[in-house]
Amino acid sequence: MDINQKITEELNVAKWQVDAAVSLIDDGNTIPFISRYRKEATGQLNDEQLRKLDERLTYLRNLQDKKAQVLKSIDEQGMLTEELRTQIESAETQVAVDDLYRPYRPKRRTRATIAKERGLEALANIILLQATTDIAADAQRFVDADKGVTTADEAIDGALDIIAELISDNAVYRTAIRDLTLRLGKLTSTAKKPEEKTVYDNYYSYEEPLEKIQGHRVLAVNRGEAEKVLTVKVAAPTELIADYLVRHVVTRKNDQTEPLLRRAAADSYDRLIGPTIATEIRNMLTEKAEESAIAVFGKNLRQLLMQPPIVGKVVLGWDPAFRTGCKLAVVDGTGKVLDTAVIYPTAPTTPEKIAKAKLTLIGLIKKYNVSLISLGNGTASRESEQIIVDLLKETGLPVQYVIVNEAGASVYSASKLGSEEFPQFDVGQRSAASIARRLQDPLSELVKIDPKSIGVGQYQHDMNQKKLGEALVGVVEDCVNSVGVDLNTASAPLLQYVSGINTAIAKNIVTYREKHGRFTDRKQLLDVDKLGAKAFEQCAGFLRITGGDNFLDATAVHPESYEAALKFMQIQHISPQNVGNLTGLSKTSIDYGKLAAKLNVGELTLKDIVAELEKPARDPREEMPKPILRSDVLEMKDLKEGMILKGTVRNVIDFGVFVDIGVHQDGLVHISQLSKNKFVKHPLEVVKVGDIVDVKVLSVDLNKKRIALTMKF
Repeated sequence: MDINQKITEELNVAKWQVDAAVSLIDDGNTIPFISRYRKEATGQLNDEQLRKLDERLTYLRNLQDKKAQVLKSIDEQGMLTEELRTQIESAETQVAVDDLYRPYRPKRRTRATIAKERGLEALANIILLQATTDIAADAQRFVDADKGVTTADEAIDGALDIIAELISDNAVYRTAIRDLTLRLGKLTSTAKKPEEKTVYDNYYSYEEPLEKIQGHRVLAVNRGEAEKVLTVKVAAPTELIADYLVRHVVTRKNDQTEPLLRRAAADSYDRLIGPTIATEIRNMLTEKAEESAIAVFGKNLRQLLMQPPIVGKVVLGWDPAFRTGCKLAVVDGTGKVLDTAVIYPTAPTTPEKIAKAKLTLIGLIKKYNVSLISLGNGTASRESEQIIVDLLKETGLPVQYVIVNEAGASVYSASKLGSEEFPQFDVGQRSAASIARRLQDPLSELVKIDPKSIGVGQYQHDMNQKKLGEALVGVVEDCVNSVGVDLNTASAPLLQYVSGINTAIAKNIVTYREKHGRFTDRKQLLDVDKLGAKAFEQCAGFLRITGGDNFLDATAVHPESYEAALKFMQIQHISPQNVGNLTGLSKTSIDYGKLAAKLNVGELTLKDIVAELEKPARDPREEMPKPILRSDVLEMKDLKEGMILKGTVRNVIDFGVFVDIGVHQDGLVHISQLSKNKFVKHPLEVVKVGDIVDVKVLSVDLNKKRIALTMKF
C-alpha cells in the first residue's frame, strides 16, 4: 500500500502536499509550526487537515507493521502463498488483516484441535468432499477407544467441530456475514429490572438498525450495560446468514453429508462466528461513536478556549457555596490576586450575616474599583446571584456580573499546580481566583485544567481516554499557538502547549525568567536549559516579547523571516514606529510574487509578514462573541411559554444544544428546533459553544427542571 497516496485520496488534496507534510512530520516538526510557518511546503494545509493526516499516517504505518508481522508468521509456518500475500498486502483495515490471519494464528486448545488430535481430520475431509455413500461406515473406521473416540457418532461430532472451525476461519465468509449483519442487523437493549425507573427508560425495550443508529445512542446503551441496567445485543439476520453459509458449504446434493454440513454451519455461526462478529460490530459502533463524540468535544473545547478575554478590568471571582460560605477573590487586570474573603449570605444564614456579606462586598468593590463579578455556576449559584442583584439595586454601583461555567475549577484548586501557584490560599480561595481569571482570559486559565474536566462534551468518561486525551491536547495546542503567548507573563502550564515546548522546558523558561528577569530578545531562549536549536525553531514564532530589543519579537513573524521583513519595510519605507498603524497595507498594490522572489521567501510567508506588520500579534479571539453581562436575575418560575430571550451556548451535543438563558438551568434546543429553513444533520452546522443566540421558550417543567427552547421563530 502506498500510504501517502491513500492519505491523498482520503483528504482529497494533492499528493505533493501529503508528501511534504509527511516529510516535515518525520523531521520532528509540530503540527502548529507546519500549519503556520510551512504554508508553501504543504500548500496551506490547516491544523485540522494536518492532524487528520498525522492520525491516518500513524494508523496506516501501524497497519503496515501488522501486515509484516502476519506475513512473517505465516511464512515461518510454510503456508504463505502468493495469493495470500497479495490479499494481506492489499487489506486496508486491521479487521481485514485479522480475518486473513485467523486460520494461521496460533490457537488455544479448541474442540477442533482436540478432534484433530483424535485423528478425525480425514473424516472431516470426507464429509467436505460430499461424495460418500455411507457416512456411518466411514465414521466407524475412525472409532478408537485409545484416542477417546468410542462410537461412530462421536467421530462424526468431532469431524463437524473441525469443519465448524474451518468455516469460521474463512475470511470470505466472515466478511460477507459482517456486511450482512451491518446492513440488516439491529442493536437491541432490554431492561434487567423493568420495574425500576432509571435514566435509561428510553432503552428498556429498544431496537434500531445498525446502519442508522446515532453515536450518542450507542454510548448511552453502552453506559446502561456497564451499569448493569441494560442487556444489549446485536440482532443479526440469522436466516439469511444460515442460507448464505449453506449455499457455500453444501456444494453437492448428498443426503448423507448435507444434514451434517448444515449442522456444522449452524454450529460455526452460533458458537464461533456470531459472537465474535457481534463483538466486532459493537466495538466498531463504539469506536465510530467515540470518534464523533471526540470531534464534537474538540470543537466545543476550541470554542470555549477561544472565547474573547475581558482585558484590563478588575474582577471579583465568586465561588458559591452554602454551609462553608462563598469564597471571593479580587483579581486585577493582569490576573494578580489583590484580596480574598469568605462571606455567608446563603443558607443556612441570617439577616445579620447577609447584611455583613453585603458590607464586605461593597468594601471590596469600592476599594479595588471592581467593575465585574465572575460568578461560578455551581451549588448556591442561584442564591448568590440574588444577593448580587439585590446589592446592585440597593447601591447603584456600576458593576455587572457574568455567570461562568466553573467546571474544573475545583479540580485545579485541589491540584499540585493550584497549591504551587497559591500556596497561601485554601482550595476555595484558589477556586474563586480561577473563576475570576477564566473570565479575564479563558485560554490562559483553562489550560491549567485537564481538558476532559472542562465539561463540554457527552459521555466523555465512557470512551477511550487515551484517544480523547490526545485529541483534546491537540485542540489546546492549536488554540494556544493560534493566539500566541507572552513570553514574560505566561505560566508554565500555558507554555507547555507552545509548539516545541514540553513540560520540562516550560518550567525551565519560568526558572530562567525568575533568575534573569524579563526576556528582551527571542534569542535568549537558546540560553534556557534543554531548549536547543530545533525547539527554538518550533516555538520562537509563537512566543511574543512586548517592549523588547527587537520590535519584530512582538509579532508572529518567525525569526527566520526577520531579514525578509526588514528588507520589505525598507522597500516600502516603513519605520518600526509605524508598525501596527499601517491600515490598508495588505490592500495596496503589492506584487507579492515578484517581491517574494526578491526577498527570497515564499509568497504566502510574505503575505503573513505584511499582515503582521499591519496588525501585529492579532488575537483571533477578538472575532468571537463577547459574554453576556447581566445586572438582573431571572428565575425558572419566571419563564413563560413564548418568551424570547438571549442566551449563551454552553454545550453542543449530537441531539441538540444547551443554552444558558440566565436561570441556572440550561435549556435544550433539540436538533429539530435549530432551524426553520433547512434540515440540520448536526447542531455544529448551526451553532457553536460561546455563541450568543436568541431563543424562544417552548415549555418549562419545574419538577424535572427541564426547559425546552426553540430557534425556529
